[in-house]
Amino acid sequence: MNTTAIVAIVVAVIALAVAVWAVWQTQRTKHLRTKFGPEYDYTVEREGDRRKAEAELAHREAKAKRLQIRELTPQERDQFANAWRDEQAHFVENPSQAVAAADALVSRAMMARGYPTADYETQAAYASVDHARVIGDYRQAHAIAERSRAGQASTEELRRAMISYRALFEAVVGSPVLLSRV
Repeated sequence: MNTTAIVAIVVAVIALAVAVWAVWQTQRTKHLRTKFGPEYDYTVEREGDRRKAEAELAHREAKAKRLQIRELTPQERDQFANAWRDEQAHFVENPSQAVAAADALVSRAMMARGYPTADYETQAAYASVDHARVIGDYRQAHAIAERSRAGQASTEELRRAMISYRALFEAVVGSPVLLSRV
């Protein structure tokens, strides 16, 4: 075989490898965008780089597959639903305290299911794998709860936080909680 033919084969193999990599990358991006929805955009913005964000999301997804996430028993679901209704009823008397209790209740429900709950960021990251549709609500609620702890959240913000916490709570608990309006 002459040198020109060898060079042509090497160039063709490299071009094929690049094309396969590009298709794989496109499929990966499509999968992550579909799986994580708004969390994809949030992570890209936070990381400042699409490739870093995609690596982070893929890592989350892979690690979450190894977690022992379980469904709640009907009794556990009922207990959590009753606890939520109690906290919501306290909202009128003390909105700030009700939001703090809602935050803690969401964490307890996540822990009962098997999600890591060591800190808020870890909790939100792993919850985003299974509950991407509502994780933005959770982030918003948590930010309001933090402002509330500092005495800087209005009653309307606290009301929005309760609604946002409820979205994740219902997703984690596995059923809607029949509630009155906040």
